[in-house]
Amino acid sequence: MRKLHLLSNAHLDPVWQWEWEEGAAAAVSTFRAAAAFCEEYEGYVFNHNEALLYKWIEEYEPSLFRKIQGLVQAGKWHIMGGWYLQPDCNMPSGESIVRQILLGRTFFKDKFGVSSTTAINFDSFGHSRGLVQLIRKAGFDSYLFMRPEDRVAGPAQEFIWVGFDGSEVLTHQIQDGYNTLLGQAHIKVEERINKQTTQEFELVLWGVGNHGGGPSRLDLNRIGALIESTKGNVEVLHSTPEAYFADLSKKGDALPRHERDLNPRFVGCYTSMIRIKQKHRHLENELYQTEKMLSSAALQGYLRYPKEELNEAFHDLMVAEFHDILPGTSIQPAEEASLRLMDHGLEIASRLKTRAFFALSSGQREAGEGEYPILVYNPHPYPVRGVFECEFMLADQNWQDQFSMPVVYQDGVRISSQAEKEHSNLNLDWRKRVVFEAQLSPSSMNRFDCRIELLPSKPNPQVVLEDGDIHFRTSSLHVVINTQTGLMDQYMVKGIPYLKGGAFQPLAITDNGDPWRMDTDGFENVKGAFRLMSPEEGTAFSGITEGTLPSVRVIEDGEVRTVIESLLMYGHSAAVITYKLPKNGTEIEIHVRVFWQEKDTMLKLAIPTVLDEGIYAGQTIFGVQSLETDGTEVVAQKWTALMSETDNVAITLINDGIYGSDCSNGVIRPSLLRGAAYTAHPILDRPLMPNDRFSPRIDQGERMFRFWLNAGPKSERLRCIDREALQWNEKPYALSFFPHGEGQIPATAVQLDDDVIQMTAFKRAEQGEDTYILRLFEPTGLARSTVVRIPSMDLEIRLEFNGFEVKTCKLDKRMRTIIEYELMEE
Repeated sequence: MRKLHLLSNAHLDPVWQWEWEEGAAAAVSTFRAAAAFCEEYEGYVFNHNEALLYKWIEEYEPSLFRKIQGLVQAGKWHIMGGWYLQPDCNMPSGESIVRQILLGRTFFKDKFGVSSTTAINFDSFGHSRGLVQLIRKAGFDSYLFMRPEDRVAGPAQEFIWVGFDGSEVLTHQIQDGYNTLLGQAHIKVEERINKQTTQEFELVLWGVGNHGGGPSRLDLNRIGALIESTKGNVEVLHSTPEAYFADLSKKGDALPRHERDLNPRFVGCYTSMIRIKQKHRHLENELYQTEKMLSSAALQGYLRYPKEELNEAFHDLMVAEFHDILPGTSIQPAEEASLRLMDHGLEIASRLKTRAFFALSSGQREAGEGEYPILVYNPHPYPVRGVFECEFMLADQNWQDQFSMPVVYQDGVRISSQAEKEHSNLNLDWRKRVVFEAQLSPSSMNRFDCRIELLPSKPNPQVVLEDGDIHFRTSSLHVVINTQTGLMDQYMVKGIPYLKGGAFQPLAITDNGDPWRMDTDGFENVKGAFRLMSPEEGTAFSGITEGTLPSVRVIEDGEVRTVIESLLMYGHSAAVITYKLPKNGTEIEIHVRVFWQEKDTMLKLAIPTVLDEGIYAGQTIFGVQSLETDGTEVVAQKWTALMSETDNVAITLINDGIYGSDCSNGVIRPSLLRGAAYTAHPILDRPLMPNDRFSPRIDQGERMFRFWLNAGPKSERLRCIDREALQWNEKPYALSFFPHGEGQIPATAVQLDDDVIQMTAFKRAEQGEDTYILRLFEPTGLARSTVVRIPSMDLEIRLEFNGFEVKTCKLDKRMRTIIEYELMEE
């Protein structure tokens, strides 16, 4: 006999066309009605997920929360999913997905004594393959999803989804939506009953959703009548995801396998509301770096671990990852509230990071006469080499016609450094910005000392022109900036060219007002390109009132790098592109400051490479995803790469907060901005936007982007890129500070002995004040091992990794042990 599992639920977006307060009100009223129906109707079971909503119930209607606890124990109310909420499943880092699961499961275990075994993300816009390993290691055996709902995402509606590391999870794609209109659930159920099929087990989701509502008396009565009328022909029952998957698991190995992501869907969401996306990345970076610093200090007794304060900031991060916040599909007031939410988390992280920094500066010697100490904390468990920046004030104002040149020393040895324009515009030799190249020791405070050399004036930048263009040459790098276009015409590493002419060209792409962009999987039609401003236009745009400057110019030059600025314009918009070219190494930094005033237009940055038929790939949740090279808009995280197996070369591009891009014919095109409208949703053939008034558009105004470009042998680039991307996103923390010279210098907190494995988390455990958690990840897909050392406790453990494997370790301070541990810390 066929069996029809009915899954009653109420899809409740905490934020979307409304702000969170209205979402909370909808949750309370929906849960109250569902609880009453659970008590009234025999055999009925209500299913709901998302810890955030239950936390609202606990705070705003505690008696209802206690009633739900009783219904859960009685089997009348089912906690499904068990995550913090339904996040976007492409853009959060792997560590953030771990926290979504960990914080949700911890809440439901503590409050209800239950742990679900089916993970659900009904409404998320696509799903990274990296989820599979985390789902299995978190204790789930099955996954229920819907989007991309316009097609079967895997090989069938039901399949075995295989993760990067070989993990497997039983998966079902919802075929006809997760909700129903009020009073019409029975129609959906009846259609499924009458459907001609050979399937033994089926799943039907019903309940008023999108703004709550869930079950209604009318729906329950009509469904009850259907259940009675079909007895003996089809078994129809109120059910749970776990009950359905228990039946589905009987098919076992007969199900097909899928070894890829479940994308793309709503590709505009990879770019819409770029402020949300960049602030989300910033909050991720700050929280995970701050955790590492706090753990280093607390483990060695330099401060008390501030778990409650961190939990508050992590709540902000979790909510910001909701699938209508991070993808940029909510209304403008919700956007502003979400930015405020993340700023709250960033303020907490800033205060805690500074607290940790001062604690970790213990034992640093007092400054000598004429010294300006610069302390830099490296949160990563391996040495980091790079260019670091720090500003400080001179001991006194210099009113003479001289220039105070800061020179940096490490352990008494002068290192490469230079002065650059400080943030302040005070026209006095007083505030200093120093840039220096150095190598930092792992998981520890690094000391540098700055001395001042008086010069008659600031040295002028040195410019090398050949045939009118700017040529920058070192022993390993040759870069050409075209002074007629402001673009990069050559990027050559160790004699090998990697880019074609006209690289980093801002392009205006035809778009529309739909923030999801539901009607396409790509952005192809170029409507125009930014051009170089004339000297007069560039001078006026720069706010210069005396003289005329070229729109391509060298603005900084010294021992560390040369900095070149280009001014471009298109329509009502402008862009300032800044190239930072290193005197040592091959990685170049590109800043793009955009003043955006275009509507129904996307902004992409075109980077033509010599790899016309290259393989495109990008970082995803604890993995590397192969990406289309046919112009399809794709999603990745901190980096993308274009590679050639034949030539054994790779071009890598790190970013600090974008997610969308495309690639075709060797041209990489990261997506920077759109001019879409707020929640403009295509419905039938109705106009997308109201035509009787001004409608505000997303992301108008000034926005900033940073990229780091590098190239070289493929194996070398892929071995290094994950750590480089993490280094630029979780930047070592530099501060000019005069220490008191007391106390003891902390030991290195954590150290890894290989050059690939990442440490994505170093935190205190959810339970136990003397227990810490380390999370490590193999990012290349190749098996390898590393030794994790805790020098302050004289502990170490060797870990063997399969490709793309995530491992968790528990460090017990009281027992002085370090062991492998469960992802969920159980």
